[in-house]
Amino acid sequence: MTQTLKAHFMVFIATFLVAGSFIASAKLSGVIDSISLTLYRFVLAAIILAPIILIKKEFRAKIILTFPRAMIIGLFYSLYFIGMFKALESTTALNTGTLYTLVPLMTGILCIFFFKEKMSLKQLFIYFIGIIGTCIVVFKADFELFLGFSLSEGDIIFLLASTSMALYSIFLKLLHRKGDILLVLVFTTLIGGCFWMFITMQVLNIPFGWEKIKGDLFYWMSYLVIGTTVVTLYLYQKSSIILGPKKLMAYVYLSPAMVAILSFIIEKQTISFNVFIGIIISTFATIVLLKQK
Repeated sequence: MTQTLKAHFMVFIATFLVAGSFIASAKLSGVIDSISLTLYRFVLAAIILAPIILIKKEFRAKIILTFPRAMIIGLFYSLYFIGMFKALESTTALNTGTLYTLVPLMTGILCIFFFKEKMSLKQLFIYFIGIIGTCIVVFKADFELFLGFSLSEGDIIFLLASTSMALYSIFLKLLHRKGDILLVLVFTTLIGGCFWMFITMQVLNIPFGWEKIKGDLFYWMSYLVIGTTVVTLYLYQKSSIILGPKKLMAYVYLSPAMVAILSFIIEKQTISFNVFIGIIISTFATIVLLKQK
């Protein structure tokens, strides 16, 4: 298996794990503040990685060199979650799911400025095809729901959060240095994320409430910590170096489709024929974007 193929496989697994996080997050929703929940995720993930990083002298030596760059990466990663949770106070999950389909296009535009890459009309067309296919899945092929879509203050906040996610993928590539140890970069990114989340909680006066996560809830929390924090951070950071931001973010179009499939498997939710067509369209758009040079 070539390095590029391995990178695609890693992003696919990461996208699948992230799709599972929507189901896990739904189980934990409303128990404690969402920003506090995310900080808890980051703290537990950092604690899990800490022994691996601190036990090896080679890893410890890289922490100080890596930390300033990881703080920037962690800032954009945290801003996405902070913006998303703030947006959901005045908008719907449906609207955020729709606006998130713009992330690949945002990333493509940012690559023009950061890496002097070009965007052809064909690429632009494929981005819009991907948006259409993903919207079919998000709106469950209900045209009336689509017509009812309108931008609110929360939607503007989420657009800024989505821009932050696009910038996160850009800076993963931009700040990578030859000789970086990926586990150290993941660990320091988590520490950076903890710092920014903690500062936000203090500014917004958000209580912790971590003691409420117990019993079955802790199993869902464990999935978020290990599956969608430690593992996905590692997979995204490793594959971004090889694939670049545009191809990394192209997988966003598959996310709603994977959520629909997982909901069918885990919670027996049916997938209508029209939604299935939307899944095919978004998958097609992703494949075409991934084949672009």
